[in-house]
Amino acid sequence: MGFIQIVAGAVSGAVGSTAADQFIDFFVPPSNVSDTAVVFPAVMQETNAGRGQNTRASTNIITNGSKIVVPEGYGLLTFQDGGVTGFIAEPGAYQWNSADQNSKSVFTGGGVFSSTLQTSWERFKFGGQPGSQQLAFYVNLKEVPNNKFGTQSAIYWDDAYLNAQAGAITRGTYVIRVVDPILFVKTLVPANYITANAAQFDITQFDNPVSEQLFSEVVGSLAGAFSRYVNDPAQEHRITRIQGDSVGFAQSLASEVEKNYTWTSGRGITITQATLVAIEYDADTQALLSDVRKADALSGGRADSFLKQSIARGVESAGENGGGGTGLAMMGMGMGAIGNLVQPTPATPGVGGVAAPATAAAPDPAVQLTQYKKMLDDGLINDADFDALKKKILGL
Repeated sequence: MGFIQIVAGAVSGAVGSTAADQFIDFFVPPSNVSDTAVVFPAVMQETNAGRGQNTRASTNIITNGSKIVVPEGYGLLTFQDGGVTGFIAEPGAYQWNSADQNSKSVFTGGGVFSSTLQTSWERFKFGGQPGSQQLAFYVNLKEVPNNKFGTQSAIYWDDAYLNAQAGAITRGTYVIRVVDPILFVKTLVPANYITANAAQFDITQFDNPVSEQLFSEVVGSLAGAFSRYVNDPAQEHRITRIQGDSVGFAQSLASEVEKNYTWTSGRGITITQATLVAIEYDADTQALLSDVRKADALSGGRADSFLKQSIARGVESAGENGGGGTGLAMMGMGMGAIGNLVQPTPATPGVGGVAAPATAAAPDPAVQLTQYKKMLDDGLINDADFDALKKKILGL
């Protein structure tokens, strides 16, 4: 056993700082906290309602009875010597109460000997400084927006809708929220942000190493998120809808990030929203999308609409060309209702070994007008087409 040298002034310094630490303090958020700060220290209010300033208190000691304010949308984590001791999730004002000797105060029933002399003796052994560290940090429980992502080169995914591999360069933003503050602090926040005099931990800053890591993980999950979105049979998603569906894409992105990097289960954060600001498809994907759009236009109800337009154009052309059947025949409709609209030109007798057919009877104008009227009623031709055909049949 050796002797410990008593440093001059250590005893008086220990007693003086202990007495100063008996003042009840008031802790609040800092005035300059940013909207995107996720973790930041609680700060002691400098003056006691204008009745003086406690300038001799030791740093990082919270006196029992001190008040801590927790604003709406934030939680409070308390630490003792580097370890988490508690978490407050509800807004309001709370009173500090610790069994640690350094926190005891004569103003809160600790007693003179217990709160002052015993504490000063403990501090004397540590050179006049407290033998403990008590810290409080606020955690932002709101959604934290404006987290950017982007790719420098194309990402590729298997697209069931296009029935091929698709590729694009993309950029956008996502919103995160802390869902487990204790897990978040223990696994993701660097130690220098949960120590005395720590700076604000702003997860949107690119010089923040955690921000860079999260950025890389999101970018690394984009291809899988695109694939999840477009290949979900229950949702029938298409890649052309992804920019307008921020909720659906966020769900796909959050699921992919969780699968790859366990953000929620392993780190206590999750993606709540995501927006694609721009998608630049590569040349092959653009060509595929163009072909698919054309195919869509020629299927279902659209095909019927295009068919009617084609018939109308063909009938109009037939009327202008004197009733020739070429225009209608090229459409390949095979519709009995219009099969007799135009009579074929009879073959020349004796030419090419073709026998002269019997003389065809002249078409009945009343039958023709009835057929054209039905086409008008079905929307195959318009009023102008009908009037033109009627004049031609009647020789007007």
